[in-house]
Amino acid sequence: MSISNRLTTYTQLMRLDKPIGILLLLWPMLWGLWFAARGFPDLHILAIFVMGTILMRSAGCVINDYADRKIDPHVERTKNRPMAAGKVSSKEALLLAAGLSLIAFILILPLNLLTIVLSVPALFLAASYPFTKRFFAMPQAYLGIAFSFGIPMAFAAQTDSLPSIIWVLMLANLFWVIAYDTAYAIVDKPDDLKIGIRTSAITFGRFDVMGVMICHAIFIAIMIIIGQWQQMGMAYYTGLVVAVGLMLYQYTLIRNRDRALCFKAFLHNNWVGMVVFIGIVLDFLIYQG
Repeated sequence: MSISNRLTTYTQLMRLDKPIGILLLLWPMLWGLWFAARGFPDLHILAIFVMGTILMRSAGCVINDYADRKIDPHVERTKNRPMAAGKVSSKEALLLAAGLSLIAFILILPLNLLTIVLSVPALFLAASYPFTKRFFAMPQAYLGIAFSFGIPMAFAAQTDSLPSIIWVLMLANLFWVIAYDTAYAIVDKPDDLKIGIRTSAITFGRFDVMGVMICHAIFIAIMIIIGQWQQMGMAYYTGLVVAVGLMLYQYTLIRNRDRALCFKAFLHNNWVGMVVFIGIVLDFLIYQG
């Protein structure tokens, strides 16, 4: 395989050609960073966290495919991934994941000790999540914790503290992750049932669609509480109202459990994260700037 083809294969392994995972990890981190700074954060911290998010999401994808290398060939959506197709060896994947994680760790070294300490459990969660599908009835909840860890790290980097709001914001994001990743799991539900993989879509059973919408509702409810707590203004709540509209549209996509439409609903959550972020940014600019 030529160097060009190998780089293309590694790009696919890291899912850089499908950036939805990076975006879904990026939005809650940005919410946390803006809340921590009460507006625009320090530019160097913002740059480090954006680059770190890209690196860690890429490493997570590599570890995920390594963990699922014997499962993915049996799943319609994943059978052509580089490891499933035999284009990348296990050794290559582990070295790539380790290299990406090391670069991400080097990036945060200029930050304070608290941020560096928090990077250890963050790495553990990212590396261990892919293996939870073998024994945990709802691995999406574990993913929610992993995808929320950018929030305390953002507060640590910006304020060198861990105020109580981070735990509430992490809880909100946990329910949002369960919502969108359950919609994603509905796509693979027939294949997962055959091979014995556990997901929230299987655990919820015939209430899977209801589970998605309840988790969305809890997410919005907690974000309203955060808004009251942080004395946010109209722009923030407008962002949440738009997010509710987007979630209702997602319901029309997932209600019949059409696999293609459920995947479209999953992708659509990028817009949910974005409008919530825009609401936060505008609120600090208009009302609290």
